[in-house]
Amino acid sequence: MIDPAPFNNLFLHGGFFVTSVEFTHEPMFDALERDALAQTRIIGNRFQIRLLGGMSEVEDSISLYHEVLEAATLARLRPPDSVMEFNEGDFERVAKETHAKLGPVTPENLNRLLQSYGF
Repeated sequence: MIDPAPFNNLFLHGGFFVTSVEFTHEPMFDALERDALAQTRIIGNRFQIRLLGGMSEVEDSISLYHEVLEAATLARLRPPDSVMEFNEGDFERVAKETHAKLGPVTPENLNRLLQSYGF
């Protein structure tokens, strides 16, 4: 499990702010009522992220990359063209590619991800 502390109260490139990252063992579901590994509550430019407890560090890292990029895309009135047509599978693919390229999620790597997609 990753340490959530460096991600709490984190300012991100593009004017976003992660207010909290926390782990839960409660079941989570997406908008279609499918099991989810993570959920993000978006309030303006602020993200509250919940990750499923008990996952590996790699799964935590990929989930956090995924959640931040997806939340940034949804929080923007006009997201960059690079993500405008993304669907759930695209966010997951990019998160896995980012983990493979940059390594485990860090505040710096989240900013690199956002910058690379035009945020």
